[in-house]
Amino acid sequence: MLLEAKTAIVYGASGAIGSAVARAYAREGAEVHLVGRTRAPLEEVARRIRHDGGAAHIAQVDVLDPVAVTQHADAVAASGGIDICFNATANDDVQGTPLLAMPFGEFMRPVTKAVTAHFNIAIAVGRHMTRRGRGVILVMAGGREAIPRLGGSHVAWAALAGLCRQLAAEFGPHGVRVNWLLSPGSPGYDDQDGTGPGTAGEPGTAAAPGTAAAPGTVGLLAGHLPSYDEVANIAAFAASDWARTITASEINFTGGAVVD
Repeated sequence: MLLEAKTAIVYGASGAIGSAVARAYAREGAEVHLVGRTRAPLEEVARRIRHDGGAAHIAQVDVLDPVAVTQHADAVAASGGIDICFNATANDDVQGTPLLAMPFGEFMRPVTKAVTAHFNIAIAVGRHMTRRGRGVILVMAGGREAIPRLGGSHVAWAALAGLCRQLAAEFGPHGVRVNWLLSPGSPGYDDQDGTGPGTAGEPGTAAAPGTAAAPGTVGLLAGHLPSYDEVANIAAFAASDWARTITASEINFTGGAVVD
């Protein structure tokens, strides 16, 4: 197993991506701590993990509260250390409004929340990882496609990429890797189970996760976007020692929607 005897914290663990990643980490041998804003959906994810023989713990934490985030990270570290941090918290962005009609507060909301939450989490877990001389921090940073009416999302994702680079530069000498996962940040990716139509087929959008691209959609070199299970497998690899030389890097799993 890729993550045997590891301890992982998954923030945003009740969401589609966070829950898939948490299950994959548990399947690969990690003891998983599930963090989110609402307890009930976290309990369902934990139930599924335990049913499959994994170990899962639950914590209801406001990631915008640095004291709460630090207290939780300290408690996890005291029980055996923190090896992996995966952050899939939502940014509460406003989409569908052109920038010309968007109030500045709505534009900045996802930027402020993303930077605040990810900074709080990275510092809280980073203190423990750097002391131990090992650890992996992974961030869902969204996409880079030039799609209109995404509000402040692109700025938030760019800010997270910059934050990850800075964290990697400062944490790297202490044995801690930091990477961000480049997801297909299009409206079609919001489909929750990876099987529904989402907004695939509309001009300027991509297909739903795990489905083929429809005529007139953004070009996908791989022909389809990843399913949530495929995203989770990528996250498991990125957190493992198999990826120990990958840091300060963008991990692109957009199916070719974004090409550098």
